[in-house]
Amino acid sequence: MQMPKPKNIIFMCQVKRPPNFPKPSCVRAGKEDLLPFTQQKMMELGIDPMTNWIVPTGCLNRCNFGPVMLVEPGSYMYVDLDKDKIERILKEHIIDGNPVKEYLISEEFWA
Repeated sequence: MQMPKPKNIIFMCQVKRPPNFPKPSCVRAGKEDLLPFTQQKMMELGIDPMTNWIVPTGCLNRCNFGPVMLVEPGSYMYVDLDKDKIERILKEHIIDGNPVKEYLISEEFWA
């Protein structure tokens, strides 16, 4: 069976560390449900999961900015996520192809 080439791959960090760990968790208190929310919202918006993959990941090394998601192609790192931001990212970036610049990590943190 052939699989279509992905249009977008959405990586969502799912790291949850113990209290007092030196690095913070991406899965923060009150935001534990962002991955299932994103999956559900994609379905509601009619985003094809065969060409727009959502992949739960381990650490994406931007712990202080979590919750985070990385959208490829283009290395778009979205930070400090919440449900409203995710819905807007799905509509504007994933559906319309226009990254939501004000939710992206600053370029200085890619160096």
